[in-house]
Amino acid sequence: MKGWIKKTASWLIPLLAMLLVNACAHYFHAGIDLTAEKRFTLAPSTKNLVAGIDKPITLTVYLKGDMPAGFKRLANAAEDIGSSFRSISNGKFQVVFERPGEGLEDTAKAILFDSLQRMGIHPTNVKAQEKKGEQTAETLVFAGAVLSNTNGSVGIDFLEGQSNLNGLESLNNAEALMEYKIAKALVLLTRDTIPLVGYLTGNGQPLDLSVYDLVENVLKKDHRFRILPIDSVAYIPEAFTALVVAKPTRPFTPAQKLKLDQYIMRGGKLLWAVDNLYASMDSLQRSSGSFVAFDLGLDLDEQLFKYGVRINRDLVQDLECDKVPSVIGSIGDKPQIELLPWPYAPLLRNTSGHPISKNLDVVLSSFPQSIDTVAAPGISKQVILASSDYSRTLQTPALVEWRSIRTEEDLAAFNKKNKAVALLLEGKFQSPLANRISTEDLQRLAEEDKRPFLSSCSSSNSMIVIADADILTNAVSQQDGPIAMGMNSYTRQQYANRDFISNCLFYLTGGSSIMDARAKTFRLRLLDKAQVEENAFFWQMVNLLLPLVFPLAIYFIYGFVRKRKYALWG
Repeated sequence: MKGWIKKTASWLIPLLAMLLVNACAHYFHAGIDLTAEKRFTLAPSTKNLVAGIDKPITLTVYLKGDMPAGFKRLANAAEDIGSSFRSISNGKFQVVFERPGEGLEDTAKAILFDSLQRMGIHPTNVKAQEKKGEQTAETLVFAGAVLSNTNGSVGIDFLEGQSNLNGLESLNNAEALMEYKIAKALVLLTRDTIPLVGYLTGNGQPLDLSVYDLVENVLKKDHRFRILPIDSVAYIPEAFTALVVAKPTRPFTPAQKLKLDQYIMRGGKLLWAVDNLYASMDSLQRSSGSFVAFDLGLDLDEQLFKYGVRINRDLVQDLECDKVPSVIGSIGDKPQIELLPWPYAPLLRNTSGHPISKNLDVVLSSFPQSIDTVAAPGISKQVILASSDYSRTLQTPALVEWRSIRTEEDLAAFNKKNKAVALLLEGKFQSPLANRISTEDLQRLAEEDKRPFLSSCSSSNSMIVIADADILTNAVSQQDGPIAMGMNSYTRQQYANRDFISNCLFYLTGGSSIMDARAKTFRLRLLDKAQVEENAFFWQMVNLLLPLVFPLAIYFIYGFVRKRKYALWG
């Protein structure tokens, strides 16, 4: 009887131990991250966010089935992050993988696909070629997920903000941003209040179709939204978490500047998108091939200077730029048109590593000006968008011409590096009106508005200044109507303008607490395809036999040690 019990225990105990380990692994995710960039380590803010989950949440990932290797890697990353989230949340966070439309009829599948796109998850038509010489196959992939609980659902597009031209680099950036995007969706899904964002008017700000994408797909998407005519209120209500000042064309009056200043002093966030100079493609097309950019006279210099920034009266040109159609000659009586680089449309990028614009595709600008920082006690300044290493500035009066590069000397003049176009300012701002405001205004603020004048912020505040208002406007096509901001209306190339503005507003309206998750950088380590194909059999054997060698080696070593041990005792 004892022998039977001992024999049964010899296989039953290891089996129970294995089942226990697997059960624990399902609920508790642990490991050692040996990667140089800490690829598998969650940001501290993400851990705190997930630990606070108080009701079940499900992440449905639409990456299942046969897909190119890059998308399978995205699926594996989603599974790893989901396992970590499930462990930290004590099982309240669950991950489910589905293949969109699998098992559905055509009508139901079309409804599902339309629903996913309305949630912001757009399909990618992927052309994959497994080996050289084989036929290319097309696959429709929804590289995204839906986060849902009893409050509702939030769509997550893993490829949002990435160029479809950069291939593996875009997928690598998408993997680096996945933790942040899931964390952001979690913030949006579980927040108690939705921030109110205002669009300021009263100084010539556009209210036409040129801001359709901004209003409908950014301001209204994750926020409560209102248009705020600045002259219709005695002061800007603190109910507004943030205000957008987009492309003003008329000067700001002292009363308007006082309202904006006191809104900032009381903790209000501002996103400035300001052009000091009037310069547009419409002006160039209406002219005979050139025009002089002129000062709009907005009268904001002194106010912004006190906050720590100066928008220069110049135009930034860059050799890394978008393309526009240009007439290069004629064939018979018909003009010959070709897409040529347009230096007045620089492709701006992140140069400081700040999370707002890190791992994003380039942002399209049009006639941007440069920004300088100035001394402002207690204010930190970080560049979040800048030109490339091959740029230059044209001082006013700036002559804008179709043929802006004529000679080799002109080309050699593009020697300025990383001219700042967008800045993040943070700290306790000082009012430029301190010791200058009239006694009448002081009395009115204190008695009529019951809001005494503040000469500085009581706590740290933040604002973003962009020296190109066209970054957040969109073109309007005669055929399609308003198109996405940052889209070239000729080539239909999509840049990351919408995602950049969305990140700016998310940062200003409370999302800064999880922005460290955007700071990750994943190095792209690629295999040599030629070497892999040439030595395919060798690497197949290594992957097949190596897992078998380790247990066999352990078996023989254990047997040898055991035999040697008992031989010595015998």
